[in-house]
Amino acid sequence: MDSGDNKKKPDKKAKKSNNPTRWAIQVFVISVVLSAALSFASGEALEGADLIAAFAVLAAFILLGILFDIIGVAVTAADEKPFHSMAARKVPGAREALGLIRRANKVSSFCNDVVGDICGIISGSTAAVIVLRLQSLLPIRSTALTLAITALVSGLTIGGKALGKTFAITKSTAVLQLVGRVLHLFSRHKKR
Repeated sequence: MDSGDNKKKPDKKAKKSNNPTRWAIQVFVISVVLSAALSFASGEALEGADLIAAFAVLAAFILLGILFDIIGVAVTAADEKPFHSMAARKVPGAREALGLIRRANKVSSFCNDVVGDICGIISGSTAAVIVLRLQSLLPIRSTALTLAITALVSGLTIGGKALGKTFAITKSTAVLQLVGRVLHLFSRHKKR
């Protein structure tokens, strides 16, 4: 018997899912579509909005970036074992959490890089809109105002993500359990 007969043929499905070029193209397309959708939503929310509403939009994008950063870190720090026992007990969301852990590299890339970067860009453009509105209301045309708003946005984003990372690492099971339940709810509604 030829020793070549004992070799396993590569699984086409596994080969497709591990193709880095395919993943890069998917991330590119998802990024373009998501960026356009979130930019449109931001533009619509800011159009004609007062300063309080503009700051609310800014805060929403900063918080969204922090939230997805927490999920991205939690998925890489989580252990499968608790979710296996939860899945055996048919705890809602356990299977979804296991699926996230098994695709940790892609989930983390999507949450941290795609959503996180898009939120960072949109919060930057929202900050620019706020600066322009403040300059039209105040009698000053100062770079100090631009620097202050930019520094505030950077500090809130970076500080929030630093706190979020610590939380995500120490509470990764709880974070993924919650995310799994949310995904479970969406999948139940989708099946109906």
